[in-house]
Amino acid sequence: MIRYAYKASLIGAAHSFELTDQGLSWRFTGRAGLWPYADIAAIRLSYRPVSMQARRFRADIANRDGRRLRILSTSWQTATLMAPQSEAYRAFIVALHARLAAEGSTARLTGGLGRTAYVAALAAVTLFAVAMAGLLVRALVIGEWAGVSFLIGFAALFAWQVGGFIARNKPRTYNFTDLPAALLP
Repeated sequence: MIRYAYKASLIGAAHSFELTDQGLSWRFTGRAGLWPYADIAAIRLSYRPVSMQARRFRADIANRDGRRLRILSTSWQTATLMAPQSEAYRAFIVALHARLAAEGSTARLTGGLGRTAYVAALAAVTLFAVAMAGLLVRALVIGEWAGVSFLIGFAALFAWQVGGFIARNKPRTYNFTDLPAALLP
C-alpha cells in the first residue's frame, strides 16, 4: 500500500490517501471513501504556487459520478510555514497512474490550466507586457534612468515568476507512461 497525507489548512485534520488493491481510499474532515480505479474518470495535474510555497503542485481527481478530490504537494505546519512534500507526492501520483494503467483505465489525463483560463492568463500577461513596454519607452525618452532600471528589474522578476507559471501550466494531455515532468516536483 502506498499512502500520502497533507494538511490543506492549518486548522483541521490531514487529508489522507491510500492506494489499495480495491482502489483509491481517502479520508478527511470526518468523511472517508473508496473509489475503485475503474470509477476514476479524470486526473488533472497542475503547478499552483502560493506566496508561502513557490513549488506547489496539485492533482485534481474526478470520479465518474462527478465527485472530486484535490491532492496538494505541500502541507501546513505552522501559521507561517508550508512544508513541501515533493518526494512523497511524486511517488504517490506516479503510483496512482501505474495502478490506473494496470487496471486498463480510460481516465482522461490532462495537465496545466483549462484552455479558457490559459488564454485569459496569456491575454493578461500580454496586456501587462504592452503596458510595461510603454512605460519603459516613456522612461527612456525622458531620460529617467532610475525608472528604466526599476522597470527592467521588475520585468525580469515578472518574467521569471509568471513566465514559469504560464510555461508549466500550458494545457496538455498525457498518457499513463509519460507524465508531464513540469507538473511534478
